[in-house]
Parts: sequence; C-alpha cells; structure tokens
Amino acid sequence: MSLLRLLTWASPAFPTGGYAYSHGLEWAVEAGDVANEAQALDWIGAVLTDGAGRQDARLMRRAYAGEDMAELAAATALSAERRAETLGQGAAFALAGAVWGAVDGAAYPVAWGRLARQQHVPVDDAVVAMLHALAANLVSAAVRLVPLGQTAGLRILAALEPAIDAIAHDPDPELGGACFRSDIAAMRHETQHTRLFRS
Repeated sequence: MSLLRLLTWASPAFPTGGYAYSHGLEWAVEAGDVANEAQALDWIGAVLTDGAGRQDARLMRRAYAGEDMAELAAATALSAERRAETLGQGAAFALAGAVWGAVDGAAYPVAWGRLARQQHVPVDDAVVAMLHALAANLVSAAVRLVPLGQTAGLRILAALEPAIDAIAHDPDPELGGACFRSDIAAMRHETQHTRLFRS
C-alpha cells in the first residue's frame, strides 16, 4: 500500500503545482549557466547533493521523526520565491494529501514527512520519492527551457539515480547547504524580465 501512495504523491499529476516552478533554473538558462544536457545534469545534480535536495531530505526526516520543523523549514528558503515555492507546494501537498489523512500545511518537505509518518510509509522510501519528484520537476523545466529532448531528460534522470539514493539514505540530520549559484539564481529570478515559471 505504501508504494501505491508514494507513486501517487510523487506523480506529476499530484496537484502541488510543481510544474510552475523552476527553482531558479530559468535564470540559470538565461544567464548561460545551463545551455546543454551536461550542464543541466551538473546544475540539477548540485541542487540535489549540495542544495535544496539534501536540505529538504533532512527536513523531511526530522519532520517524520516528529520534530516541529515548520518554522525552521520556512527560514531555510533563502529567497522570496523559494519561500513561496516551498510553502505553496507544502500547502497544496497537505490539501491533496487530506484524501489519506489530514496534516498541517507547512514547507513542502515537512508536509511530506508528516503525511508519510501518519500513513506508516517507510521514511527512506518517502525521501526517495520526494527527491525523485524534485529531480523530475527540474528536468521537466530544463527540457522546456534549454531546450532538451525527452530522451536527454530521461538520461539526466537516470544519471541522477545514484545521487538520489545516496541522499535518501544519508542519516546525517544536520542542516545546511553549499549551492550558492542556485541560491543566487533563485534571487535573481525575482527580477527577471521574461519568465515562464514562478521561481
């Protein structure tokens, strides 16, 4: 049963609005940081291993363990758009997840952790699903923005599998990141002239 729920929660059809966010990738493409498949892989990989991916995984684990992470999770978003992204997606995740059980809306990884705990979904599996959903959303944005073909997008997702698995099974609870260019991209996206995405 838990696998079925994870497949639903991580599905692009789950109404969290993830398709509306690029996590700063839109600015990175305009700035020339991401112009091909290899650069998209590097960028998304860095977000996962050194930025929001690792941070969200740790926040989710701590929320799953019953820690009250709502305020801290919101505070870790380093730009107005990233804050709006994580809080908006978290509220949407909690609202849609109410089909299985009510949890308070909070930052996206906190809402994930709360619902997974309530539904007795193994935490490692839940973290894998959440990270894969983040990676898939960023790859989808890159396919549209760079642009890349669908097969290139699938190659990127396949190449990210080891990183997703390693992050998901890392028990280190400490928060922090070192993906500064991504953070700057998210801040600069706020004033980008032409935008397709909300972040």
